[in-house]
Amino acid sequence: MTEASNGDRIVHRQFDTDQDDPATAVAEAVADLQEVETTDLETMYEQVDHLVDHLFSTPPDPGAQVQVEFTFEGYRVTVDQDGNARFVEVS
Repeated sequence: MTEASNGDRIVHRQFDTDQDDPATAVAEAVADLQEVETTDLETMYEQVDHLVDHLFSTPPDPGAQVQVEFTFEGYRVTVDQDGNARFVEVS
């Protein structure tokens, strides 16, 4: 965990880009941060699930440096095509 200059708490995770369901990994990370079960979270809508899934299943050229960024369960989530992810709690 790191802290941004504005005081926001930033949590970094590394996802396996070969996993079958990367959207589930995002939900599991948020559940871990909130100390709840994944079943206690809202479902991620289909568009976000597929964006994260496609980012890993058919990644663009590494030079593209693609990121998917969205808000989920009170966190601003950024997932890079190399599996790096950042979670910033939004107020």
